Amino acid sequence: MGQTDSDTTVLLAQWNDGSAAAGDALLKRFYDELRKLAAAQLGREWGGKTLQATELVHEAWFRLCGDQQPSFANRRHFFGSAARAMRQALIDRARGRQAEKRGGSAEKIQLDEILELSGNPDVDLLELDNALRQLELLDERQVQIVELRYFLGLSIEQTGEALGLHPSTVNRQWESARAWLLRTLSP
Repeated sequence: MGQTDSDTTVLLAQWNDGSAAAGDALLKRFYDELRKLAAAQLGREWGGKTLQATELVHEAWFRLCGDQQPSFANRRHFFGSAARAMRQALIDRARGRQAEKRGGSAEKIQLDEILELSGNPDVDLLELDNALRQLELLDERQVQIVELRYFLGLSIEQTGEALGLHPSTVNRQWESARAWLLRTLSP
């Protein structure tokens, strides 16, 4: 995932202290990486693709920074927050399209595309978000893993690095989250 953790931690601390230059340096440092992750995410089969990778990164960045001074403890916290921001941007976009259609069919995605499971029905992106909210009440780490794996497109190893976990722990938690989501989202 690029630059050293210590360099990033220093920039994050400076940004947390109000340094706009540090925020600019972080954006410059992570922009290409976030854009590649967003492009990979948007490369999945999404009905009515209206969002480009650049737009998704900008939307996520705006959500991260917003009107308030952001506060990230470290690179792990930053990427976890970026994954959540991308998830929320995609969910809000799906809600907007559903509202435009006045209750029409919401965006459907293949559950097996998300969770690498075969033979599963289409699932509504908003239903997935609701299921993730339920899972978060049971196991927040599993939701973080799903966000990083699905919404940022990170590998097991990259997810482990981002969360400070051994890849076998990530894999075990990923399998558990996938099974829980399958049970929850199955008709």
